[in-house]
Amino acid sequence: MKKILRKWATVLGMATVFLGGCTATKQDNAFNQEVEQTIKSGPIKGQKDEDNKVLQWLGVPYATVSERWTAPKPVESWKKQLDATKAGEPALQLSNGEIKGVEDALNLDIVRPDTAAKDLPVIVFVHGGNNQTGLAQEIKGNTFVNDVNAVYVSLNYRLGVLGFNPLPALKTGTDEENSGNYTLLDLAAGLDWVKENIETFGGDADNVTLVGFSAGGRDVMATLISPLFKDKYDKAISFSGGITLADETDSQEIFAKAFAPLVIEDKMKETEEEAITWLLSDDKAVADYLHQIEGERLAPLMGNAGIRMSVFPHLYKDGVVLPKEGFETSKINDVPLLLVTGTSEFSLFTAFDKYFMEDFTSGNLFKNADKMAEFLYARNYGGDFYRLANGVESARILADHYQSPIYIGEIQYGANPEVTPTLANGLSAYHGIFEPFLQSPSNYATLIGEDFYNDGQAALAKAFKGYLKDFIATAKPGQDWKAWTKAGQEVLMIDADKEKAMIALTSDTETAEDVLARMEADETLTAEQKKVLNEQVLNGRWFSRVLDEATSND
Repeated sequence: MKKILRKWATVLGMATVFLGGCTATKQDNAFNQEVEQTIKSGPIKGQKDEDNKVLQWLGVPYATVSERWTAPKPVESWKKQLDATKAGEPALQLSNGEIKGVEDALNLDIVRPDTAAKDLPVIVFVHGGNNQTGLAQEIKGNTFVNDVNAVYVSLNYRLGVLGFNPLPALKTGTDEENSGNYTLLDLAAGLDWVKENIETFGGDADNVTLVGFSAGGRDVMATLISPLFKDKYDKAISFSGGITLADETDSQEIFAKAFAPLVIEDKMKETEEEAITWLLSDDKAVADYLHQIEGERLAPLMGNAGIRMSVFPHLYKDGVVLPKEGFETSKINDVPLLLVTGTSEFSLFTAFDKYFMEDFTSGNLFKNADKMAEFLYARNYGGDFYRLANGVESARILADHYQSPIYIGEIQYGANPEVTPTLANGLSAYHGIFEPFLQSPSNYATLIGEDFYNDGQAALAKAFKGYLKDFIATAKPGQDWKAWTKAGQEVLMIDADKEKAMIALTSDTETAEDVLARMEADETLTAEQKKVLNEQVLNGRWFSRVLDEATSND
């Protein structure tokens, strides 16, 4: 009898262990859905967004800047629970004529579905704003994380001359600090934080997609060739952000000229020439001076850049953070890449260029046929250049050294006057056209009008979010979307009528030279009108190299 009892005890014990193991496994695979969590640096408390059925933690510090123009450092641990219910301060910037933000603004937001799902794919978002303005709250995540079933992280990072500065006198730190690419150092620190902490929020640290819009997209593209970002993420998405890098020496001269008025105003030097010469030296006094300038005086510098690298050069080919050979390098952070662009990317920049802004904002533009013809010339051809730079031309540059698939999508929604008459007549498929598919209310609500929203747009938004969900989870954006190849030049054309989505795989074989040829053949304007627009509105932009070269040869 004792033997039988011992046998049953053993069996029951094994069953208990087995069942206990199952219970533990089930618990381990469930996120606890609490707003109170503990990350590496200490306890934090977020909040529930009941309307959108998400959890969020806002303004969480991921690093700190103890001194200007130095690498970010880890934050000190805390014991008292951190209130993470309010958005963090954005980086210091001049935005809409107002100085906003603080210098030490390395914080991030986390948003995830209010579900028990664990090991979710992770999106790390880099906001736009020409690397001079913007904030993590640009795209919040609340209205789409359930649709894509992911943990969403959005970063604040240093901007303007605090985020990029190549002046020689500041090169007294590590090789990475001496690069002048402080924004990229911040983004790398943010990704490190994600690797260390995202499992706390139910995210999979081994399935991270780095995503950027506009300047953020260009930053993402730059990380593809940066040794600093090796193995820091697994996939990348660039919304409206092509390939742009700057020469370090040329950039130093531009920065010196921009800082020179402050030097004269502060009576450090008497003339612009003396100020520039001094600023281009490695004199310690230059560094001391730059460090003591009030941030409010630094924020406005180069604020008139208007997506012109010649005004605010950044992303320097320093040889450490970014290679001297730029995108010609054979050392690529080779990850699946998704490139998305609107087909009228330059429309907003046309409308708010000083040549058109007064007439556009007053509405007089649409009453003046001659002015409208000029607007459409700049909008349409600029949009063609910009579309190519964001998509197929970037793929062509990468192709020789890239093994992972590159997917390209072109959003045409907004261009059809029968579907969106107000938008088609003005901004068309503008820079940021993807954003209303994800976020509600849209940042562009006052510009896109009521005719943007219909059953077709709703179907298109659903399909678009489905593509994103598939890509961030599996590295392939669904069956419709084929990878771009040199031979096929495949792109997914993304559009809708009033009732349904209209999505088709096609090809975009056009080049910037083709666009230039069409411009030269265009007879809607006189040669003199075209010359003025080419040299005053379209010139010097990220996408306009071919046009600039042709203009300089005239």
